Amino acid sequence: MRAADLVHAIDALDSYKRYGKVKRVVGLMIESRGPESSIGDLCYIYAGSTNKAKIPAEVVGFKDENVLLMPYLQVTHISPGSIVEATEQPLTVKVGTGLIGQVLDSFGLPLNESSLPKGLASVPTDQSPPNPMKRPPIHEKMEVGVRVIDSLLTVGKGQRVGIFAGSGVGKSTLMGMIARNTNADLNVIALIGERGREVREFIDRDLGPEGLKRSIVVVATSDQPALMRLKAAYTATAIAEYFRDKGLNVMFMMDSVTRVAMAQREIGLAVGEPPTTKGYTPSVFAILPKLLERTGTNELGTITAFYTVLVDGDDLNEPISDTVRGILDGHIVLDRQLANKGQFPAINVLKSISRVMNQIVDSEHKSSSSKLRDLLSTYLNSEDLINIGAYKRGSSREIDEAIKFYPKIISYLKQNVEDKVSIEQSISSLNQLIEKGDF
Repeated sequence: MRAADLVHAIDALDSYKRYGKVKRVVGLMIESRGPESSIGDLCYIYAGSTNKAKIPAEVVGFKDENVLLMPYLQVTHISPGSIVEATEQPLTVKVGTGLIGQVLDSFGLPLNESSLPKGLASVPTDQSPPNPMKRPPIHEKMEVGVRVIDSLLTVGKGQRVGIFAGSGVGKSTLMGMIARNTNADLNVIALIGERGREVREFIDRDLGPEGLKRSIVVVATSDQPALMRLKAAYTATAIAEYFRDKGLNVMFMMDSVTRVAMAQREIGLAVGEPPTTKGYTPSVFAILPKLLERTGTNELGTITAFYTVLVDGDDLNEPISDTVRGILDGHIVLDRQLANKGQFPAINVLKSISRVMNQIVDSEHKSSSSKLRDLLSTYLNSEDLINIGAYKRGSSREIDEAIKFYPKIISYLKQNVEDKVSIEQSISSLNQLIEKGDF
């Protein structure tokens, strides 16, 4: 660097530190007089009698010239007059290949309390989605290793899909299968608002050692403050973006986007936003598209994303489900009735769709998929008549054909958790089932 450039850089530096004082704490919100800061800036609150505890907080609003802060950690030991220091920077995390195989918190720090490896780059957690004119079209298939998805709901590299299900229908198990079986270069998995017990179970049982070796897991449990849960989603997305910009095909999974929305609702209500649709604040519906649009394709690489959505009472039309379904490029519906029958994965094929499938599959595959859906729909529409014996064989050629194929279709849709089926095998089996009635 030339001397003139160095002098200019030094002149441009802001050597002042800006401080404020805590005025009051109301619920989740801390109100302080100063410091000078902007929305999204990271601040530190010095708590305790000796001011040794340094609690990170984020600027989330302003009220009567006072700064509204939301802490990342618990607000214990904060008192009126506690010093607030502005950093004038948003939250950043360290990212690099050294994180592969690690389980991280919302700050990108290892949960096993080990130190971060060297050679990592700092990236902001909150970034803008790619320019839509720089998003290449999706034209390649992404193998996920789950037969029903690869053959009937084919996913493309850079596609964003929602997994809609109630509790206990097999979302975590399905995510673990995808993480282990996919041919993506890397998995980034965000566990938002999970029970503490389930985190270790997912990593050990569903993901397994082989899956963890090629994954980065970001965790924020349900007991953590709302801002920590929200930032875990942003941190995981930023990590996936970093590897996409390195030219990799990233498999990104978030469980669940519903809990991200709930965290933002808590923040919005604390700031003073009015509850609108079923208690959700307007900011919830503002952040969802911004967060979900960050994944997908850009000119360098791809992020293929699966977002789970908790469906309260199995109601697919509740506000978050409806909003997310309108943003994403497809949806997979897990059906409790199928799970109760012992079908895994419990995917309701007729209620699920991949919006890019027709662009990335050949005509034979498309025809076989359509035929299987027709047979399954025909059987289910007549199932009550068939079960009570009111249907007489020969009355309808379509129903007769559906009855013949139905047991084989159900067998095709089932897959053991340990089984890995390549996308070529899945498509070949589908074509063979439709052509010869067997696979």
